[in-house]
Amino acid sequence: MTSKQSPSSSKYFDRRFERGLLHPKHWPTWLAIGLMGVFAFTPVRLRDAIASVLARVVFRLAKKPINVARANLGCCFPDKSSQQVELLLKENVRSFVMVLLGQAELLVRSTAYIRRRVALHGFEHVEAAKAQGQAIIFIMPHVWGIDYAGLRLNLDLSPMVTMAKAHRNPLFNWFNNRMRSRFGGNVYMREAGIRALLGELKQGNSFFYLPDEDLGPKNSVFAPFFATTKATLPVVGRLASVGNAQVLPIKIGYDTQAHQFNLTVMPAILPESMAGKEQEALALNQAVEAVISAFPEQYMWFLKILKTRPEGQASIYQ
Repeated sequence: MTSKQSPSSSKYFDRRFERGLLHPKHWPTWLAIGLMGVFAFTPVRLRDAIASVLARVVFRLAKKPINVARANLGCCFPDKSSQQVELLLKENVRSFVMVLLGQAELLVRSTAYIRRRVALHGFEHVEAAKAQGQAIIFIMPHVWGIDYAGLRLNLDLSPMVTMAKAHRNPLFNWFNNRMRSRFGGNVYMREAGIRALLGELKQGNSFFYLPDEDLGPKNSVFAPFFATTKATLPVVGRLASVGNAQVLPIKIGYDTQAHQFNLTVMPAILPESMAGKEQEALALNQAVEAVISAFPEQYMWFLKILKTRPEGQASIYQ
């Protein structure tokens, strides 16, 4: 089944189903999606138990990403012992598999189920911003439960938009963006640029932004990040100022005992703390640190978040 897109949405990801997605080369991906669909209706306690077993296998096989994660943790937390780092890595992989096995539930389960699955706290900060007639820029680093956060907020705050990089697998691309836009949100391609996001903010729509990605040295500013420094792109402050928006950090973590996500909207970052590029980079990194520190085992440590280094410093990824 296909749906038409207006010219104004040409920079959104195309969510239409194309016949090419049925090509035999995509059959392994269809199998994976089918399995995820089965797990979406599997009792959560059983699914999490299966994930814990599978995580041990993933930990042994995923050597490259785990080496990247080990480098990140060593740089950010030099005081942690090797035993502490390895324990955190094992918990990190376990969190990843738990989220992965359940992710299809965001596409196929009811809204009432998703509300129960993700407990929302701190929504009064959103209501306060809306009462003042302001749009909202939610900032959240790359944590495993990020799609749960976006979809849960979208239930009570629509429309919302975000920006993402295309997946190399077109079927997973279609699947992910159908899921992320289920409740009326839109996912922009990176090529859309800042102007598209500014236009959304000026219409009062909310924007979901991930400030922790390393986008290279161009326009980035180095600021403290845990025990090291990180290249950060300071664009949020200007977007908020021009788009009349508040910047609200959010954190989410999975409670493996209650088998439920806890999503918290945190107080707004004060505009004066983002005055100037250096100050904004510092404020963003501090917000990212606070979110990661709440659930350090649930952050995507396998990303090369410290790829850009200050002049004279060698890469940490060998």
